[in-house]
Order: sequence, then structure tokens, then C-alpha cells
Amino acid sequence: MNLQEQRLMADLIRSRHWAALATQGPEGPEASWVAYVPQTDFSGFLLHLSTLASHTRNLLADSRAGLAISEPEREGEDPQTLARVMIQGRVTIVPKDSTGYREMAQHYQQVLPASTPRFEFDDFLLLRLTPVRTRFVGGFARAYTLDDIALRVAAQRTS
Repeated sequence: MNLQEQRLMADLIRSRHWAALATQGPEGPEASWVAYVPQTDFSGFLLHLSTLASHTRNLLADSRAGLAISEPEREGEDPQTLARVMIQGRVTIVPKDSTGYREMAQHYQQVLPASTPRFEFDDFLLLRLTPVRTRFVGGFARAYTLDDIALRVAAQRTS
């Protein structure tokens, strides 16, 4: 994967904040839409989710998850040529009393300031998806699979 493709992937991840979240529900796979904030080095993707939502309950029962991020569609263009990235990993709760909670919560709120009031709600949890495997499609016939290390290298090379 060359630098241009890494830049396209990193720009896509950094410029979007709305992704499809795939979880494993009691009846099978489920997908929903969630806001996300990538950590600067792409070592984690922060989610601030309510325990009232089925996707959060699914994650508490089975930590495996995927995030799918795509360029927006453009009228008159073939959607199969859109750049998109699918990040698979495991989700953990960031406990409010943990060392990194405050820094991660502040980072999330800096990127998504409208989320700040929800950090006062008792039913919301700060979760961190740690990538294991990433699949990037830069357009038609331009697909790459990255492990967590290659994803962090791409973040570093394009920051």
C-alpha cells in the first residue's frame, strides 16, 4: 500500500465521524449507526454509547465488532468506486476511574463537542474499539488488508 493510498484511507477515517457498527446480537449479526472518534495514532476508535441501545448490550455480551466508514455518495457516480474502510476489532469499556478515561473523553468531546452533555448521563459508556484487522478499498480494484501495526504506521505517515 503506497503513501497515496495510506493518505486516502487516513483522510477518510479522520474526516468522517459516522459509521456503521456491526455487532453480534442474540439472533445473529446486527448493524447500526454510531458516532466514532479515532485516536490520533489509530490504535483505538472511541465510541460513546448508551446501554439502552441494543448494539451496546451486544458489545457487552460479545466484544467483537466492526466499523464501516465510507466516502459520501456523489450523484451520477458509481458507488462501487467509493473509498471505504472496514475496521474489525474488540471493544472494551474505558472505566471512568481509569488513568486514560479523562484524556479519551476530552479527545472525543473536542472532536464532537455536541456529545459533551451525554457524558453526564449514567447510561452512557465510553468504549474503545482496538483494531485487529482493517480492510481498505480505495476504489474499484484497489483493496488492501492491514493488521493493527500497519494501520498505526499509516496514521503516523499521514499525520
